[in-house]
Amino acid sequence: MKALLLFLLFPLLGFSQYTESDWEERDAWMKVANLLDLVQLKAGQKVADIGCHEGYLSVHLSKRVGAKGQVFAVDVRNDRLEKLKENLKERKIKNVEVVLGDYDNPKLPDATLDVVIILDTYHEISDYETVLRHVKKTLKAGGQLLILEKLKDRAKGKSREAHVSAHSMAPKYVKKELKKAGFKITQEVPDFGDWKRETDKQMWILVAEK
Repeated sequence: MKALLLFLLFPLLGFSQYTESDWEERDAWMKVANLLDLVQLKAGQKVADIGCHEGYLSVHLSKRVGAKGQVFAVDVRNDRLEKLKENLKERKIKNVEVVLGDYDNPKLPDATLDVVIILDTYHEISDYETVLRHVKKTLKAGGQLLILEKLKDRAKGKSREAHVSAHSMAPKYVKKELKKAGFKITQEVPDFGDWKRETDKQMWILVAEK
């Protein structure tokens, strides 16, 4: 019953998606190059984009890792992935593998990835403990997990459940969850700028190592 409810609600959770025409504007406030520098992502590496939506970040990752690298673009909604496939075809990108994941399993290969990125998606993951176990399993020794979320003013100081309802997340909750899952937090960026330049939505980043 819980899984069915999540399935019905998920389209509402992710209602505001970015299309091609939005990407140039998003580049200006997302600072993707700075984001990827935090994990020193480089050519030839393998990286996953969990919660890839229509592929905004996946396309950037594809350029960063180059022809000898590989990107696994994961989402639980096939309609998003179909749009991503169109974007990849238009750009003639061949180093991105599209993956239809489950809500509790991103379905990634074991001990393969250098980096996993969960961008503005962690707050939507109800079974985060299971997902973090899968992420840890898919990373190589010393592999890194980067989580970027937004902290909304109206959710500050409230419970984790209140954050989820507001499509927000406080770093204090995620730090505890990462440590419990056996990750070592190596970097914390409490203020990475404003999400969509909206001053009541502060982006933050945690980087953790397997």
